[in-house]
Amino acid sequence: MRRMRLDFSLDEAQAKAAVRRSIPDLREAEFKAWDDAGLIEHLDIDGQRRWFNRAPNNLFLLSEEASQRRPADKRISRPGPYERLGPHHAEVIAASDRSGRNSVSPRRIRVTQSITVKADAVPAGETVRAWIPYPRAIPGQQENIRWLGSVPDGAQVAPEDTLQRTAYLERTAVAGTPTEFSVNYEVTISARRFVIDPDKVLPTPSDPALAPFLAQRAPHVVFTPALRAFSRKVVGNETNPYRVARKLFDAVDQIPWGGAREYSTISNISDYALHAGHADCGQQTLLLVALLRLNGIPARWQSGMVYSDDAVGYNNLHDWGAVYLAPYGWVPMDVTTGRLDSPEPALRDFYLGGLDAYRIAFNDDYAQPLVPAKQHARSETVDLQRGEVEWKGGNLYFNQWQYDFQTQVLPLEGQ
Repeated sequence: MRRMRLDFSLDEAQAKAAVRRSIPDLREAEFKAWDDAGLIEHLDIDGQRRWFNRAPNNLFLLSEEASQRRPADKRISRPGPYERLGPHHAEVIAASDRSGRNSVSPRRIRVTQSITVKADAVPAGETVRAWIPYPRAIPGQQENIRWLGSVPDGAQVAPEDTLQRTAYLERTAVAGTPTEFSVNYEVTISARRFVIDPDKVLPTPSDPALAPFLAQRAPHVVFTPALRAFSRKVVGNETNPYRVARKLFDAVDQIPWGGAREYSTISNISDYALHAGHADCGQQTLLLVALLRLNGIPARWQSGMVYSDDAVGYNNLHDWGAVYLAPYGWVPMDVTTGRLDSPEPALRDFYLGGLDAYRIAFNDDYAQPLVPAKQHARSETVDLQRGEVEWKGGNLYFNQWQYDFQTQVLPLEGQ
């Protein structure tokens, strides 16, 4: 409840004031209509209606009517550089066509990720424990990881097979001084592209290794009656695994993106994405994973950070996934980026079977244990992109520290 109150901190006057920053002449009836339609997310807590901090901004993503009420210069959408069609997508397709390979267009990047705990969040002299996300090698996707160092020295990097891998650090809190942690490393990231012929896709083989990726996993991947009904409506009588995946991918892609409340406050994320009227990348991915598994198609989840060339200076948290299609094996999918705006099928469908080279994966599954284990409840119980912090007195939540993620694209060796 404390976390939910932090997310839903706006009273009615504050929520209206936030909308009025974009619509100065907002009418009471407009706000009520949008609120009643679920376009301004709220909860009733202890008999009082409270609005989600990000709901006033989400409104303009969810409602064309609201968006048109904004001044023209405030209607500009600013997606990430690879969330819209660009030269890199054509580069990947051309490189794949030339080479016949499904791993192409590599980028060598140097990463610095840090956590800064607010001064006096922990009593002076106490040990602060921090877990900073760290990549594992994934053949064809991210390789040649080179550790450069940490602040403070002596980071404990989790084993390679840790599905939510981190570098663990400890530092003593000093009165009146922020407690800082950072890790620095290099890694080579490759774009992926699988050329899939739907007529050659086979039924899912009976392989015990695939069983976990076909199963329900409460609380966030559950085959609820509502999920089953949605699946029947979308899939119809289709049985070809690729075409089923395509239908489900397109259906989930239609859910508008919206800034998300903290995952640890949502009881079933795939169900939330199905009913909330909006969803972010992790929510959409978990919904698609649940739908694919329901239809007998193995699916799994992946997440980390997206970045850009230095000239753009962009980075953000992001989640995506993978689907198993025989005989091709595991192929990537990014339903949040979804279809690209192109008449060419290879470009349009890039993110069902492909990935750009501007993302680093920290997590190959959701809600996995940290190494070493955390003593207190995590701030993020599902994902791990920003990190985790605690001391012996308890967990340090996101409002008690900040994270930073910086990348530098380096020349590839031999070029």
